[in-house]
Amino acid sequence: MSTAVKTEKKKPRFVFKRSFFSFPYIALNILFVVIPLAILLGYAFVGQEGEFSISNFAYFFSHIENIKTILFSLLMAALTTIICFVLAYPLAMCLADSKINKSAILVLMFILPMWVNSLLRTYALQNFLIDLFGMQRGFLSALIGLVYDFFPFMLLPLYTTLSNMDKSFVEASYDLGANKVMTFLKVTLPLSVPGIVSGVMMVFMPTMSTFSVTEIMGNTNTYMIGSMINEMINGGDWSGSAAFSFVLLILVGVTMVISNFITKGRGEAETGVGGII
Repeated sequence: MSTAVKTEKKKPRFVFKRSFFSFPYIALNILFVVIPLAILLGYAFVGQEGEFSISNFAYFFSHIENIKTILFSLLMAALTTIICFVLAYPLAMCLADSKINKSAILVLMFILPMWVNSLLRTYALQNFLIDLFGMQRGFLSALIGLVYDFFPFMLLPLYTTLSNMDKSFVEASYDLGANKVMTFLKVTLPLSVPGIVSGVMMVFMPTMSTFSVTEIMGNTNTYMIGSMINEMINGGDWSGSAAFSFVLLILVGVTMVISNFITKGRGEAETGVGGII
């Protein structure tokens, strides 16, 4: 009789998994996000004598000028976001529906100018407005500068969403007797909500914290929280600037939570409709 010899396969000592590719990303996040935020939070709760204190936050909320600066920053960010959306959505629809080489047009019109340094583009826009329209530094000039700088960040998410949208929904709407206005309101606009939310986030949050554009194209009436934090850092007030930055971070976090809630709610609504159909 022959006895069968059972051989056990040796397990390899090391198995490479696809999740290992995330390790560099995690390390970079810890190094450049988690640690700086921890340092920021530590400075925010340091008093003048180096002790633990909440005096920096008390100073922020006890002065009406700081609250006004926050409200004005929210106003500028909201106006910039609304104007960018109103200008970008029709253009994104035209590019998504056109038969020409849309990628080349996007690169030539919007991507290539972003390769130029932001400060150079801002100074060029300022000189352009002064030479052609005699527009001096102020609220309108700063608003135009913000829209000019952040417009591509609104256009690209909208264009991506609209170009990847399933056109069969639009055709079905026409087949059911809806006109162009009803099709846009009931089909195109709801399906483009993810792109709208992404564009709003990419414009609203950076506008809240920017200071270079308002410093160059604005005046004392366009004083935003980014300029306030910049002045405090230049003045050596690290604890105060950290506290103000932490307040700004909370505002950005609240905005992100609201946007995620809108996106999640929209996704659940679409899932429910799909299940009913």
